[in-house]
Amino acid sequence: MERRKNKQRKFHIRKGDTVKVIAGNAKGKTGKVLEMLGEKDRAIVEGANIVTKHNKPSANSPQGGIDKIEAPIHISNLMLVDPATADATRSGRKLDENGKLQRYSKKTGEVIKNG
Repeated sequence: MERRKNKQRKFHIRKGDTVKVIAGNAKGKTGKVLEMLGEKDRAIVEGANIVTKHNKPSANSPQGGIDKIEAPIHISNLMLVDPATADATRSGRKLDENGKLQRYSKKTGEVIKNG
């Protein structure tokens, strides 16, 4: 019998977290994670890594035009911001009293709430 592998991967950031960009053109900017692209190990961060997209005129948008949108950033270039201190921190996982895994800030030791 073949073993099933768990396809869901765990990342140090989640949708709704506030993160800081630590590398690349958007270095130093902070923003909220709008979307996680798990299969590519990337995230879309609000206000970071803005790129220009040219749209051809079509039936939906007869005018066409130039839009500025957020492009995905690799998660290795993102660092979680601790909600308590508003400073970038590494995160870890530990069991709470109910036996459930919780993320915590390695800088302060406090549990990080989801979203």
